[in-house]
Amino acid sequence: MDSFVINGGKKLTGEIQIHGSKNSVLPILAASFLVNGKSVIHNCPLLSDVDAALKILTHLGCKVERDGHTVAIDSENVTSSEIPDSLMREMRSSVIFLGAILGRTGEAKLSTPGGCEIGLRPIDMHISAIKQLGAELSEEHGRLEFKVPDKLKGAKITLPFPSVGATENIIIASCVAQGATIISNAAREPEIADLADYLNSCGAKIHSAGDSTIVIEGVKQLHSTNHTVIPDRIAASTYLIAAAATGGKVCIKDIIPAHIGALIPVLKQSGCEITESNRWVCLSAPKRLNRVSIIRTMPYPGFPTDAQAPLTAMLSLADGTSVIIENIFECRYKHVSELIRLGAKISVEGRTAVIEGVPKLTGASVVAPDLRGGFALIIAGLAAVGETVITGIEHIDRGYEKPEVFLSQLGADIKRKESYAEQRQQE
Repeated sequence: MDSFVINGGKKLTGEIQIHGSKNSVLPILAASFLVNGKSVIHNCPLLSDVDAALKILTHLGCKVERDGHTVAIDSENVTSSEIPDSLMREMRSSVIFLGAILGRTGEAKLSTPGGCEIGLRPIDMHISAIKQLGAELSEEHGRLEFKVPDKLKGAKITLPFPSVGATENIIIASCVAQGATIISNAAREPEIADLADYLNSCGAKIHSAGDSTIVIEGVKQLHSTNHTVIPDRIAASTYLIAAAATGGKVCIKDIIPAHIGALIPVLKQSGCEITESNRWVCLSAPKRLNRVSIIRTMPYPGFPTDAQAPLTAMLSLADGTSVIIENIFECRYKHVSELIRLGAKISVEGRTAVIEGVPKLTGASVVAPDLRGGFALIIAGLAAVGETVITGIEHIDRGYEKPEVFLSQLGADIKRKESYAEQRQQE
């Protein structure tokens, strides 16, 4: 497998333009299966999770064309309603295809999804909601088979937790259901609004996406459209955190500052100077970061769980002790043991991590445990003295487009080293 080799100790400086949102484009690609025609999606990031989604669409009978950051999906003549287990396991959010397949074909066959092991991500809310819309479920040997006896019908659905994935699945399925659907306690993430903007441009009638109550009026069918994906707020947050950890000065352009509103106060509390404009955020780090007393991950607009691991790496170099409480996933501290190999002082008990800042980190060989934890190791390696080698970077490639290129543009000494087997294949 590939690895990243980092020679640390260099301050990140300069500016970069962030790529399209992973968490937006995946549900949008799934929703394109509903469209009776072609969807052209711009600002589509080059990620392995996107590749997995496009494989699923191709398997389902869609015609997929890609030209750089633009993807065209022609779903006029779909041929299947089943996703094989091998494709489901490639991507943690693959269950997002459920609502689209049911809405288009009236049946769906799939298994539980794969992806990063960051704790349980049960799909019971997805299943419960789909049942309320009129689907019936049978399960055998880990395979889930859904059927709609007549047609999906609008319903009033209250989520026990504002799940992003469940909210997206309900929105997608409800677009072509009979009657109106009302989602209460819906997720409010910007990616929800982006999905709704795409579907509305296809002829859907979705109201108040981004609020806790969303109303969807079902339509008979959706038509072709063009859509541009919003910038990736988590990637933007991650690069700002990396700049802070290295004592650098970085500007992220073409982002929406409001989308990272929960991170800005944390960076300011750590001693960073932040300036914002309409589509820019710039950070200038102090000589030594300050501790941040307590951070709690929460659903949007709270502090995002996806930024927790990168922030843990940053705070391991802060002056004093910081505390993070992870309220979303129960197993999202797998990066901590690897950070400790680099010299961090972190103790974890349950959902709480206590981070005692150290004067410096030292390069070592580490393994990326998951997507966000993997980039946390990159951040630590960038700030560390000496060489850091990170394996397991296939996790990082799921959500960050060519991070070695972006970081090199900012002055980092980071290289992707291909495995021996891949080198032989190329020869």
